[in-house]
Amino acid sequence: MPDVPESLDPEEQLSIDLPISPEQVALAEAQIVEQTKRIEFYVTDYSVELLADKMANGDFQIPGYQREDTWEPERKSRFLESILMGLPIPFLFFWEHPDTGRLEIVDGSQRLRTIHDFIKGDLRLGDLDELSMASGLRYRDLPESRQRKIKNRSIRGIILNEHADEEARFDLFERINTGSLIANKAEVRRGALVGPFLELVIELAKDSVFVDLAPVPPRKLNLREREEFVTRFFAYGHGLEGYRDRVAQFLYNYAKKANARLTEDPAQAQVLREDFARTMAFVARTFPYGFRRQPAGTDTPRTRFEAIAVGSYLALQERPDLEVDPAGVRQWLEDDAFKKIVGSDGANAISRLKGRINFVRKRLLEA
Repeated sequence: MPDVPESLDPEEQLSIDLPISPEQVALAEAQIVEQTKRIEFYVTDYSVELLADKMANGDFQIPGYQREDTWEPERKSRFLESILMGLPIPFLFFWEHPDTGRLEIVDGSQRLRTIHDFIKGDLRLGDLDELSMASGLRYRDLPESRQRKIKNRSIRGIILNEHADEEARFDLFERINTGSLIANKAEVRRGALVGPFLELVIELAKDSVFVDLAPVPPRKLNLREREEFVTRFFAYGHGLEGYRDRVAQFLYNYAKKANARLTEDPAQAQVLREDFARTMAFVARTFPYGFRRQPAGTDTPRTRFEAIAVGSYLALQERPDLEVDPAGVRQWLEDDAFKKIVGSDGANAISRLKGRINFVRKRLLEA
């Protein structure tokens, strides 16, 4: 790839119109071919009736990260209204298990669960926008002719074959959920990377001091937001080598390696546990609102958590006996400089990530 000045940030580098060599084009094509081999799939259409039957019979395997019912009633009703109206439904994604042949749900468990609960269960339609007269009805309340029409509707499924590895499945899940529910990545790691590090993450996410410092609303709690925080704490605290502005992939790779390390040396889990507890105790006595913006805050911004938690951890690594006056901390927490650096604009760019972490680390050590 052509050389660009290292002093420029990634956006500036991309804006430079540099010549493209034939060698680079050839390497790009080879990379595309290689990555394409990782994703082999076939397409099939399922009737709503068949999907409901398969869910009832346990023919679909629901991975651990999708076992909770996270759709609120309004969303379920809106989805069912789309089926009733014959509107297009997003594709379902499955992975064909090489040993059992069962289809693991990669994306679509909430839709499938809702179909099952409506066709086979007692789920009532909520307030509907377009079909207001159907509000409150159950499937069995509908005329038989309408029931048949609903069961005959089809939804397309994309099935990754048995050669798709766990990283390919994770990458697919991340891409099709871009911009969707915030904690899907934490849920995927929970299910796809079972091991001692993920067990530690789940344990620490329930730590009473941490829970008090990092409030999250119920919806985010159900979607593993605190587990996401804990994973970021360790991944960012242990260095950002290999970080390429893709948070999900970086955290996935870190968790996978951490699982291997703790499997080989279980005693390391206690070291991580103590590092986390020490940092949370420091934050509790140093930062007036914990990770909140305001004393009565009910949510924890990710950028603010990263700055305070990882910055504090790194400061304690340099000075284990560090004590800082909370009054002084309160002053710079309210400065425009801190508010700007934890803003969401380009929040995951490595320059912004390092900037907010080092801002807190330096302020604490200078104090």
